[in-house]
Parts: sequence; structure tokens; C-alpha cells
Amino acid sequence: MSDDRVHILLVCGARPNFMKVAPVMAAVEAWNARGRAPVRFSQTLVHTGQHYDAGLSDVFFRQLGLPQPDYHLDVGSGSHAAQTAHVLERLEPVLLQARPDLVIVVGDVNSTLAAALSASKLGIPVAHVEAGLRSGDRTMPEELNRLLTDQLADLLFTTEPAANVNLAREGIDAAKVRFVGNTMIDTLERLLPQARGGEALKRLCLTARTYGLVTLHRPSNVDDAGQLEALVGALRSICAHLPLVWPVHPRTRARLEELHEADGEQAGGGEAAGPPAPRLLLSEPLGYLDFLQLMDGARLVLTDSGGVQEEATVLGVPCLTLRTSTERPVTVAEGTNRLVDPSESAAILGAVDAVLAAPMPAAGHRPELWDGHAAERIVAVIAGWAASSPA
Repeated sequence: MSDDRVHILLVCGARPNFMKVAPVMAAVEAWNARGRAPVRFSQTLVHTGQHYDAGLSDVFFRQLGLPQPDYHLDVGSGSHAAQTAHVLERLEPVLLQARPDLVIVVGDVNSTLAAALSASKLGIPVAHVEAGLRSGDRTMPEELNRLLTDQLADLLFTTEPAANVNLAREGIDAAKVRFVGNTMIDTLERLLPQARGGEALKRLCLTARTYGLVTLHRPSNVDDAGQLEALVGALRSICAHLPLVWPVHPRTRARLEELHEADGEQAGGGEAAGPPAPRLLLSEPLGYLDFLQLMDGARLVLTDSGGVQEEATVLGVPCLTLRTSTERPVTVAEGTNRLVDPSESAAILGAVDAVLAAPMPAAGHRPELWDGHAAERIVAVIAGWAASSPA
């Protein structure tokens, strides 16, 4: 190691990364506070700015207890190639200046792959938090990011046993892999009591279990106008039975505006155009605590997000994932998640009817090691790795 402390540099690029990075940074501080010899840590946080909204980013950092980033790369939006290239270009001088002993990347966004590649080219070891997840769909940009990041990583931290199987099949040395659990659930476990005491439901005039929650942002769902139009039509139909709350991702909002539907929802919908559906409530993206309270109180969730599948499983909220594959199979095998083909409106409506006809699950289920202590296990593994590494 470079000095008497092991210097960790953590990279985040988008909002889902924040919930995964925060518990790791907190666990590092807790390790240092306990004086766990012989390894002590220093840490640096880099925000690439891949997804950045000044107000919302500040809210997330404050609510999650994250320090302000030591470096902000201001990459911004753009094509996959442009984002990846900008992170590579702007992160390299940071790594040369900071000289970390280990770079930690999380999740599967473009910043994840770019940071892993930049560090690897400089000979800096890489740890990947949330390694080994696979959807089997290489048309998903995230799937390519996952595959390539795992080939570069020196330490691979997995969230479910299927991820270990995937890595073994791809020839990854098992000595590099540790099944530690899910840092996303660490954050949920810590902040759920605070979220339940929040004001989001009251502010939106909602009562628990009387509404559904919607999130959509995958290119396969929102970039094709016909597909998005059909999904909006399905949501309007669902609203006849259950009000829906839809915090709209900026990417999705731009696509909705392109449909030129100027009704009161600011949404579009082909056959479903015409009178507004007042029970479909669109909102701006929400902070973590507000969104968690809405999900915890929902009767069901319709989503194409990976993290929401995990959180809904632990909360015990029925989740309909509008995709034909998932990289998180444990949420289907052990949780409340069900895959529904987003191109089949009848299948979506049928799945919603089935959820509403069944009683609400009595409680959530926690897959193995989803116990709120994943970050602690990660830091312990890193300490062992550092202690055995050449000085």
C-alpha cells in the first residue's frame, strides 16, 4: 500500500449508485473508528456527473449522509460512447493525482465501466460492488457494462448466489469473488424508519395501499414511440381500477413530450389520448426518502428498474417488472417480483388484475445476506485483501 492508510477511491455516476456507495463509505468510517488494526483507510469520492440534477443530487447526498464529492467530473448526458469517453478522459488525471490503492465501482452504468477501465489501464486494482448480475440480454447497455467491468475487476462483490454462478461460468477466478449481500438494502434498512415518518403521502393526498407506483426509464420501453405510447395506454387503463403515481425520469419525460400529448398529464398515448386520466399522477423525480415512502405504501409497483425490484422484494410490495428478463432472478424466485412483457398490454392488465385480486403479502422477504450489513462485509474483505497485498 502507498502509506500507512489504504486509500480507497469510490466512483458514482448516477442516482442508483449513491444508495450503493453511501453504506460502503459509512462502513469504512466505522472501521476506522473502531481502530481495527492493522489496516486503516482513507477515502475519496468521485461523482462523474453522468446523471446530474443540482437540486435532486443535493437532496440524495444529504438524505444518504454522503459527503460532498472530492471531485466532480461534470460529464453530463450524451451518447453511451460520449459518456464513457468523457469519464475516461476526466478520471485519469484524478487517479494520477489521488494515487488510490483501490478503486471501487458500483452497479452497471457507463461510469462504472469507464472508471474500471481507466483504473485498470493505470495498474490500479478495481473492486466491483454488485458484480455478476446478468440478464442475458446484450441489447441492454447495462449488460455490456456488467460483463466488461467484471472482467477487469480484482475484487468482485456479489449480491445473490446466481451472480457467483455467472462469474464462474465466465471464467472469473473464484478467489476474487465474495458473496456479501446487497448494499442497496443496507441503505433501505437504515432509512426506512425515517421514510415512513415522511410527508410524501400526505403531500400527494394518498393513503397507503390505495395506489400503484410507476417507474420507467429503460431505452427499450421509452425510446420507441410506439412502445411508450402503448405503455401509457396500459397505465391509463389500470387507472380505472387503481390510481397510479409516476415520478417521471428526465429521459422518459423528454420522450413523453415528443409524443405531443398536451393534456393535463403532460403524457402521451395513441388510442388513450383524449380526456385526461386524473388518477394518473405525474411528478418530478423524487428524493430517496419520498420515493421510499411511496414504494413502501404502494399496493403494487410497475417498473423497469433493477433496484426497485430488489427494494420491493424486501418491502413485500408486489412488483410487476415491465421487461422480459431480469439480472436479479432472486427477486422472482424468492420475492414479490414478476416479469411481464411490456409489449403485451393485455398481459400487463391481467397481471395487475391478479395482484389486486390477491391479498397483500403479510411481509417482505429478505434473500440471503440482505440483512443491512453487506457494506461491513465488503470493508472486512478489502481489509484482508490489503493486509495480504505487497507493500
